[in-house]
Amino acid sequence: MAYLRSFGHALPDRVVTNAELAPRLGVDADWILAQSGIRERRYAAEEENVTTLGTQAAQACLAAAGIAAEELGLILVASGSPDRYSPGPASAIAAALGLSTTPALDLPIPSAGSLAALVLAARLAESFGEVLVIGAEVMSRRIDPTPAGRNTAILFGDGAGAVLVSPTQGFARIADSCLHTDGSAAEALAIENGLIRMDGPAIIRHASRKMPQAMNELLDRNGLAAAQIGTYLLHQANLNLITRIAQTLQAPVERFYANIERYGNTSSASMLIAASEWRAQNPGPLATPLMFSAFGVGLNWGAVLALPV
Repeated sequence: MAYLRSFGHALPDRVVTNAELAPRLGVDADWILAQSGIRERRYAAEEENVTTLGTQAAQACLAAAGIAAEELGLILVASGSPDRYSPGPASAIAAALGLSTTPALDLPIPSAGSLAALVLAARLAESFGEVLVIGAEVMSRRIDPTPAGRNTAILFGDGAGAVLVSPTQGFARIADSCLHTDGSAAEALAIENGLIRMDGPAIIRHASRKMPQAMNELLDRNGLAAAQIGTYLLHQANLNLITRIAQTLQAPVERFYANIERYGNTSSASMLIAASEWRAQNPGPLATPLMFSAFGVGLNWGAVLALPV
């Protein structure tokens, strides 16, 4: 058994509005909003990176739980935008937390990485104890900020989120999960030569079908209806996509927490940043089920169902 114990997040200070970004991309600011639902996003400062943002999110998460880093049994870090491929940011974040023997592993799965890590954490907590999951991205360094790259450059921002998964206590019990991969369509979304490459229409088609399918898989398995989920915490890819998923599930769109308007798509960090903000706004006991879902590079997707304790 595993529980959601606490969340945390960290965001760069620099705000990049559509009005600032649009002239560089050769588009209108209102066009960006219509295409994505994004008004602004955060960009990391020169001295910030995946490790620094991930460490800040981790510290916020640990503080919310009231535990020390030394109590962790495992750290899982999801990122598709570290400064270097290997060693990845997990060991650097562990070192920044003052740890020298705690296992810290990387999941280089943009967008869906924190969901995959959450699924693994729920299974591993019984063996490792407290598991810290971190999603951290500096996607502003993986875009082409010119008219040629406008379809991806309008979307992405930087940030980090974290969740502590406990084998013994928390405000919600992780009841079920699923993960899926379809490598036959992997070329639709990739990071190559330092830049993100995405077939936007293809990704929207896949995500709008596969995320609801994953969530319905858990709903059916647990005898729940979509309308019984109190809050949906999804990867913040595109506001239009979130709205489409709500319609597919026939669930009230207001139950789908969204902060993409303020932060853009922060890839593997986005779901956990959204969860952290949602929890800060709803700190009391959980009254209704939670549903997490994400879709990303691989193609990988899945869902996690959490129930009140």
